[in-house]
Amino acid sequence: MSPFTIAIDGPAAAGKGTISKAVAAHFGVAHLDTGLLYRAVGARMLRGDDPIEAARKLEADDLENPDLRTAEVAQAASRVAIIPEVRAALLDFQRAFARRSGGAVLDGRDIGTVICPRAEVKLFVTASAEIRARRRLAELLDHGFDTDFEAVLADVKARDDRDMNRADAPLRPAEDAVTIDTSTLDVDAAIAAAIAAVEARRAG
Repeated sequence: MSPFTIAIDGPAAAGKGTISKAVAAHFGVAHLDTGLLYRAVGARMLRGDDPIEAARKLEADDLENPDLRTAEVAQAASRVAIIPEVRAALLDFQRAFARRSGGAVLDGRDIGTVICPRAEVKLFVTASAEIRARRRLAELLDHGFDTDFEAVLADVKARDDRDMNRADAPLRPAEDAVTIDTSTLDVDAAIAAAIAAVEARRAG
């Protein structure tokens, strides 16, 4: 089967990870959460490693670290993601994954604009900062972290500012991306909208 790439971008906690996994499962293709690559580099930086060297030596096992979902690692990931040498080191890994036989879904911040500008389907999943903060707060509390809404909202807005205003590969929708705003959608509705968008592009 020829490669078929689905690029899904969007800000933190918009739901793109959940949607991406469901879309990949629906179409029977591989999935890569590219944010985990940056989280893994960020986690190694927090342990004292040089982020550029960490990116160049990143291995698949690094993505299995259970601590990658913490707020501290998320902030570190956002910081290392603005380093051009880190992005360059991870570029080939992502592009090779995207063109694997049978197809792939990649989600991140710059998949449709930089990593896979020729992806057959591009989606941009978004939601208001307040909605995203509530979702992230619930996730963190479920995992036993002690935080509150205001702190999480400030974190979400800070990440948005860094992601949207970085010089290298800023977060923005690709010109030909289909935007899905999940602010008022439940999980099933958001997934259905994404699958319908993919099917429409494939049919077209």
